Amino acid sequence: MSKKAIVIGATGLVGNELVTLLCQTNDISEVVVIARRELTFCHAKLKCHIVDFEKLAEHSHLFKGDVLFSCLGTTKKKAKTVEAQRRVDLNYQYLIAEMAANNTIQDYLLVSSSGANSNSRSPYLKMKGELEEKVKALCFKRISILQPSLLLGKRQEFRIMETLASVILPIICKLPWLKRYRPISGQQVAHKLLDVYQNQTEHQAVYALEELFS
Repeated sequence: MSKKAIVIGATGLVGNELVTLLCQTNDISEVVVIARRELTFCHAKLKCHIVDFEKLAEHSHLFKGDVLFSCLGTTKKKAKTVEAQRRVDLNYQYLIAEMAANNTIQDYLLVSSSGANSNSRSPYLKMKGELEEKVKALCFKRISILQPSLLLGKRQEFRIMETLASVILPIICKLPWLKRYRPISGQQVAHKLLDVYQNQTEHQAVYALEELFS
């Protein structure tokens, strides 16, 4: 049976790779992207809606389909403040998930973060953990949460700290006790998202970093 997939965060590392994969997947007949700017990728299956995320509630009708892939995220540097980052990484994400659940979307897949914890002292890991807890309470048939570490890949903007980490971490993370912190490519996460969507049978499942490499 052909399915309609919805993707948010399609301009990021994981989302960009995922959209390409979904367009190549036989049982996906339509790929709908909800974004703040146009994609450079085109395909017969792909439809892109440009919306103001400050007015997401006005676009609830767009979140209708079979599966929602949530790959949205930003950085404090780009958002300028922790509060602005929370608006993207927590508030937008949860509102979208809530609208999707209310529109009876069956499957919800979230790209979170390794170390996500609502009690964390790190604002970033705290907001990721809070989002995980909130979406788990929504009425999806299946909820899948992936927790990658640093994402490797070609970004549209240059991030010096991530560039340095992408060189150093693969080396030091060869040590057994540091393996759980090793970086992973956006392409690897995208492939795992599709695999989980096609094969997960549990109502809820969380995939930690080690499982993403398998």
